[in-house]
Formats: sequence, structure tokens, C-alpha cells
Amino acid sequence: MRIIRDHHQVAAEARGASAAIGNFDGVHRGHQTVIDIARDVAAREGAPLGVVTFEPHPREVFAPEAPPFRLMNAVAKAHRLEKLGIDTLFELPFGPQLAELSAEAFARDVLARGLGLSHVVVGADFRFGKKRAGTTDQLRELGAEFGFGVTVAELVRAETGQVSSTRIREALSAGLPRDAAEMLGHRHRIEGPVLNGDRRGRDLGYPTANMSIAGLHPPRFGVYAVEIDILTGPHAGPRTGVASIGVRPMFGENQPNIETYLFDFDGDLYGEELSVALVDFLRSEERFDSLEALIAQMDDDSARARAILAAE
Repeated sequence: MRIIRDHHQVAAEARGASAAIGNFDGVHRGHQTVIDIARDVAAREGAPLGVVTFEPHPREVFAPEAPPFRLMNAVAKAHRLEKLGIDTLFELPFGPQLAELSAEAFARDVLARGLGLSHVVVGADFRFGKKRAGTTDQLRELGAEFGFGVTVAELVRAETGQVSSTRIREALSAGLPRDAAEMLGHRHRIEGPVLNGDRRGRDLGYPTANMSIAGLHPPRFGVYAVEIDILTGPHAGPRTGVASIGVRPMFGENQPNIETYLFDFDGDLYGEELSVALVDFLRSEERFDSLEALIAQMDDDSARARAILAAE
């Protein structure tokens, strides 16, 4: 999958794409429906399949002081889109210049002249242009004027209700990763590099891979059964384990992170990229009276996680 970050510099082979447009935070089932429609059009017209998205997320630009809300960072989103078979990801830099474009200018200068799209697919709630003034009806009119087709996809519902990034965040905040997965169409994952830590887990007999969750919507603090993909390095491949998300109250920490213990693993992961999928919530984060009590609880957490993962 090629990634293009400048709509003024699009190679000839990437032009003419049938593209889904949106922020695609989480790349949930609703997003996948939009992408699948774009895929059908691409196959029918012999066109490349594209996705148009924006970095940073517009909400981070308009409300920089808001609490972290993203379900995935840009790298994780690109990984998920690549797995869906996208040919080209148009990851447009979002800032004042793009935000000030009128709906007409965005359709003409970015979608038609810049990216050279042949067809665009958006969700029924899509808005675009300055102050989100552009509607899907207007997009159809502008597409006809500037030479690209437009399809509007209906909103998707799952067993748990209408699929949206907001409802997925609510499920994660409640410690319901299976409900989140039902709406996502895949397990919720946290991706990033393994950071150097204080190696306290190794002293307890539970060495962990520590990763930041800065900028991401924090799931309910606690312990989870997890599936892990080591994405880089000599140990690359799938693993299982148990992870703790929170602020480590036993040790006076206050910066939320995720610490993952990989079952039956002995190796150095510092600096490597990991993808940790939340499978099941085991218990809330808590403070223990002693290190012995903490270790006993970690033994129990690991046993429960192994049993859950073996049944998957």
C-alpha cells in the first residue's frame, strides 16, 4: 500500500482511484462497509482502490485541549487499512489551510484536480468543507460538476446497536472489549514501540513490554487477556499474554500506559513495534498490601487469561 500525504503530488498510477473518504478512527464495520462499496466500484471500473483520510484528526486541531479520544494512531490505522487491501492511502495533512477550504474548493481542488479521484464513497453522516457546511447532496452535485461519481453508504448496525466510534469508546470505557470488537469487526488493538522502563516486572517474575497510550482513548483501567503481534525484529510473530492498562497504583505512577506480559517468551523487545489486541477484561486495576499479594494475583490473572485464550 502506498501512502500519499500531498494532494499536489499524486503519481499518475495513483490517480483515477475509487476512494472511501472519512476519518476512519477504529476502521470499524461502518467504515468497512464504505470501503467495500469503493472496492466494488474499483473492481467494476478497473480503478485503484483508495482511502482518503486526515492527520491529525480534525478534532485534535479544533479542540486540542479535549481529552484523548482516538481509537488508533495513524500507524495502526494504516496497518488496518493495508490488511483490507487498500492500494493507496491518501493521508492528507489537516490544518488551517485545508480547514478553510469551502465545500466546492475541497471537491474541485483536492478530490478532482489534486487526487484525481474517479469515484468517492462516504457515509450518510459525512460533512466536508469549511465549518462542515458541505452535505452529501452537495457532494453529489459537485461530483457531477467536476467529473467524479458519488455513492452514499447507509449507517451500519450491529447486534449491540448502531456502529460508531463513540459507542466503541463507550464499550471500551466500560471494560467490554468483546462488545467493541462486535462493532469494530476486529479486536481493538493498541500499537506502538516498546519503551524502556524500570524493569520492575522482571524483578517480580513477570517481565513486561511497556507501551504508551498517549493520545488514545484509554480503555477501562485493569487487566486483560490479550493477543499480541510482534511486528518487527527477530521475534516477529503472534503471541498471547496478559496486559495491564492504567497508572500502576502500587508504585505511585500517574502516566497511563499498557504493560504486556507475553506467555512463554524470553527475549528483548525494547524498541520493537507491538500490536496488542484486547480479548477479555479480567479485573479492575487495584493496589495491593504487599508485593507477595500482587504476585499471587498476577499468577491468577495469567491462569485465567491462558484459559480464556485457549478457548478462542
